[in-house]
Amino acid sequence: MLKPGNDARERCHELTMKNTDPTHPMKFTRRQFMGGAALSTAAFMVVPGAVLGLNGATSPNEKLNVAGIGFGGQGGSDLAQMESENIMALCDVDKRHAAHIFRKYPQAKQFTDYHKMLDEVKEIDGVVIATPDHHHAFASMAAIRHGKHVYCEKPLTHSVWEARQVTQAAREAKLVTQMGNQGQASEETRRLCELVWAGAIGKVHEAHVWTDRPSNGLFNVYWPQGVDRPKDTPPVPETLDWDLWLGPAPQRPYNPAYLPFVWRGWWDFGTGALGDIGCHAQDPIFRALKLGAPVCVQASSTRVNKETYPVGSMITYEYPARSAEVQAINEYTRGLSGPAAGAIEMPPVKLVWYDGGLRPPRPEGLPDGKPMGDNGRLLIGDQGYILNDTIYPESRAKEVGQIPKTIARSPGHYREWIEGCKGGKKPGSNFDFAGPLAEAVLLGNIPVRVQLREDLTRYKLLWDSANLKFTNLDDANQFVRTEYRAGWSL
Repeated sequence: MLKPGNDARERCHELTMKNTDPTHPMKFTRRQFMGGAALSTAAFMVVPGAVLGLNGATSPNEKLNVAGIGFGGQGGSDLAQMESENIMALCDVDKRHAAHIFRKYPQAKQFTDYHKMLDEVKEIDGVVIATPDHHHAFASMAAIRHGKHVYCEKPLTHSVWEARQVTQAAREAKLVTQMGNQGQASEETRRLCELVWAGAIGKVHEAHVWTDRPSNGLFNVYWPQGVDRPKDTPPVPETLDWDLWLGPAPQRPYNPAYLPFVWRGWWDFGTGALGDIGCHAQDPIFRALKLGAPVCVQASSTRVNKETYPVGSMITYEYPARSAEVQAINEYTRGLSGPAAGAIEMPPVKLVWYDGGLRPPRPEGLPDGKPMGDNGRLLIGDQGYILNDTIYPESRAKEVGQIPKTIARSPGHYREWIEGCKGGKKPGSNFDFAGPLAEAVLLGNIPVRVQLREDLTRYKLLWDSANLKFTNLDDANQFVRTEYRAGWSL
């Protein structure tokens, strides 16, 4: 980030260019470069990681050069967790919504188009992405193609196909990645895994997870679903680049019904309650049960249209048994090293997702008056069950007793990514894990489509994960990926 008249920064930039060009007559060693006493400490913050570390990695002793893409909402919280590093560039199409973050980091260069930012600011080491869902894959792929490490908010992408593409691209580029499902690094997630792997409730054959979103009551709506497209066409605010906000989505007139935040309920922009919460809530179950791709999915819901997701839905996934041999190559236990991570035989399991305030029946043995909660998780085994973090029935909990901690703890979700970018351990929600998780979560939105509603009263969709297609209803395959607006391609 160079500013006219800032001699230290300009000098640092000049020396960086000389040091990274092997043909430059003034090329010198990193020791000589770091010893330039005439340069201020601030100047070093714009040096790219390729100069400071080995093989493109940033030295553990240096700060990452971080850029933010889409930060008026959750992205601002993400950036706040990166303040140990150098936040050097910011990009958002909505200047009004993002104004408080632009003000918070006045040293950062400002952009509206993330492609332009990545083209112009070569010093960036890693990118934090918190755009609406329909931009996730595009921003991630742009960063990957520029050789930047990526932190992307959940649900990683807008479609199942996009999740596969982004995962493969990041793996091939050997970049450090992390999806924004912060709970994966938590104590709660590790304890659930330790309980299940220790056989606290026997072999788990059923799991349920539920959320009150998109609404937890008549007068408390997180964002609207089950509504039609607005008819009025107010003028676009001067502070918003509406065409860039639409990005790959189909053209439509601007309306404040789409942004900010409320884009989550629209098919073209968001991924509904399932996409918003599923990667958070299903993550502990994926890790504890070592799940891979489901073999089938089916759904029921309130009335749905072509514009927005339904007010409430129930989605059922079926997963096959996981043998010890399969688990040995299963990427889903990555980040949970320790004795308890060893392979154990796991039977087929049914996982049911509920949103809009729906939830499963109360399990047998749950004490009267004990609430299940508006948001929760239930794992049912052949010797008991775990509701949220508690083993039931109480007699089983007493029999099991104290289960020791055997899994390595995390330094923190954001710290994992920062340390990974500096050559440390691979983050726990790296795209090799997060990509397949996002695929499974987003798969559940397909049987909710209004175009399939009648057909799916007669079928459950059989899924061929290797080939990214349904094998028994070809009409459903059109929703595995998205058609993009002219001028946009992944």
